[in-house]
Amino acid sequence: RSVYDDQPNAHQRFMEKLDACIRNHDREIEKMCNFHHQGFVDAITELLKVRADAEKLKVQVTDTNRRLQDAGKEVIAQTEEIIRCRVQQRNITTVVEKLQLCLPVLEMYSKLKEQMNVKRYYSALKTMEQLENLYLPRVSQYRFCQIMIENLPKLREEIKEISMSDLKDFLESIRKHSDRIGETAMKQAQQQKTFSTALQKQNNVNYGRNMHLGRSRILESKNEITLKRTFEEDEEQEEEVLTAQDLVDFSPVYRCLHIYSVLGDGEIFENYYRKQRRKQARLVLQPQSSMHETVEGYRRYFSQIVGFFVVEDHILHVTQGLVTRTYTDELWNMALSKIIAVLRTHSSYCSDPDLVLELKNLIVVFADTLQGYGFPVNRLFDLLFEIRDQYNETLLKKWSGLFRDIFEADNYSPIPVANEEEYKIVISKFPFQDPELDKQSFPKKLPMSQSVPQIYIQVKEFIYASLKFSESLHRSSTEIDDMLRKSTNLLLTRTLSSCLQNLIKKPHIGLTELVQIIINTTHLEQACKYLEDFISNITNISQVTVHTARLYGLSTFKDARHAAEGEIYTKLNQKIDEFIQIADYDWTMSESDGRASGYLMDLINFLRSTFQVFTHLPGKVAQTACMSACQHLSTSLMQMLLDSELKQISMGAIQQFNLDVIQCELFASSEPVPGFQGDTLQLAFIDLRQV
Repeated sequence: RSVYDDQPNAHQRFMEKLDACIRNHDREIEKMCNFHHQGFVDAITELLKVRADAEKLKVQVTDTNRRLQDAGKEVIAQTEEIIRCRVQQRNITTVVEKLQLCLPVLEMYSKLKEQMNVKRYYSALKTMEQLENLYLPRVSQYRFCQIMIENLPKLREEIKEISMSDLKDFLESIRKHSDRIGETAMKQAQQQKTFSTALQKQNNVNYGRNMHLGRSRILESKNEITLKRTFEEDEEQEEEVLTAQDLVDFSPVYRCLHIYSVLGDGEIFENYYRKQRRKQARLVLQPQSSMHETVEGYRRYFSQIVGFFVVEDHILHVTQGLVTRTYTDELWNMALSKIIAVLRTHSSYCSDPDLVLELKNLIVVFADTLQGYGFPVNRLFDLLFEIRDQYNETLLKKWSGLFRDIFEADNYSPIPVANEEEYKIVISKFPFQDPELDKQSFPKKLPMSQSVPQIYIQVKEFIYASLKFSESLHRSSTEIDDMLRKSTNLLLTRTLSSCLQNLIKKPHIGLTELVQIIINTTHLEQACKYLEDFISNITNISQVTVHTARLYGLSTFKDARHAAEGEIYTKLNQKIDEFIQIADYDWTMSESDGRASGYLMDLINFLRSTFQVFTHLPGKVAQTACMSACQHLSTSLMQMLLDSELKQISMGAIQQFNLDVIQCELFASSEPVPGFQGDTLQLAFIDLRQV
């Protein structure tokens, strides 16, 4: 900077000074070189000496290098092989590490496929869940993992479809097996009830020892009706009773429920299951049109319903939320209303009391079975009371025919007994007591006809039949006693009374038969107290109980007697009219025949023989009949004499008519029926005598 800042010629001076400085340095360098020249010469000399050694060394080095290169080629090759192996080893280690990540995925996927093949769909879903959440995220960069991820939703849909198909097969299976399931459940309930009853009887072994001998017959009938089918099946099969789980494989519904729950569609599955079961319930509750014709039709109907609700109860207790108690109660109430309507309709077609009784037993077993599963069945027992009235009606119709057959077959004559054995046979059938008759020797005749013990036996059979229906209704002995008495009263006051009234009105029933009917009704009336004792022995209810109903046989047989008495009076008058109609008076005859008319003598002889038959009748009845006959005869003769068409009467005709009146008066005075006071019977002809 000073060079450029100085005055002119400063550059020249600078250059001059620079040259002076260079010369100074050159002199210093020359001095230095001169000082070191000898050393340099010595170094060169030494170098020249070393040159030859260096050449020799170079040759040796070159030769050594060549030999080293030749010897190192194999080492290099082995080293390169080592390097390559090390690289392979590193790659293998990497592959192993990656495979260790992929192998669990592949194993799980293989496990998934195997589970699908063996239809372990719930486990397959769990495997899918593990794949998605745990294994696949570790190896998601690989293409096969993407394929797996894309396949999993398809597999889920496949599982849903398969499980739904299995569910449909399950629903079809339980629809087919519901009757067998129900039959098995009803059989178990029946056996349990039989066992409980037997145990109760064993604990109360002294109960009812003083009962009527007919009690054993009732128990036998009960066992025969309620347990007949159970024992027959036990003898035929002799195997352990199967349960609903043994008859139907419930695993499809469990799997389907679990699968849909895992997939988050549990509500959809529940709605579908309940909808399908409601449809099946409607089908099960629909009866066959001919169900009322045989007991098998009712049994199959009840078995299907029991099977349906046994399955629902099983599903309720082994699954959580698929069906609820509210749902089953609602379904049962709907079914119960339909069942009651169906039974009301079809039972009304039953005219056979045995079929109605079988229906009752089936309803009881049906109700007891479902009650054991927790379903309310009070309405079914209320329905049984309605069916009981119908059963009584069918019994009344049946016994009406039996009574008619007995009356048709009766000979209406006293029962002859030739010896003590025959007498005991009759007494064993009918409670007859007559000390006066007992004193007589054999052979002898009992006052009633053969129909009386037969009617008495049939009334007892009716009580047995009525009792069969009253049993197993979960009613007290007092209520059963009341039922038996009411039904027996209906039999006496309606059926038997109607049969007696119709019998009395029949044209072929003559006076002798009417007399025997009056005697028969008297003995049947006296036997009513024995029927009351019979009912009390059956039910073990004392007759002194305040609420015990009484039998109305007294009024029934009294009404029948009154009707028979009236019919006797009517038939007597009709017979008198028949004799009067054949009377042929010659009102212009000059003199009488000197004896009574033949028709009148025949009439009087008929009346004498008829009144002799009345000896077994109560005295008042015979007296009334005799008085009525005499009054009617007097009136008829009076009308004949005072007939408006009769224009003239000769004295001979009057005398002849007088002879006939005299015979009537003689008949009245002969006391054809004992018990009249004085001339009471003759007064019947006093007006005729005056005329």
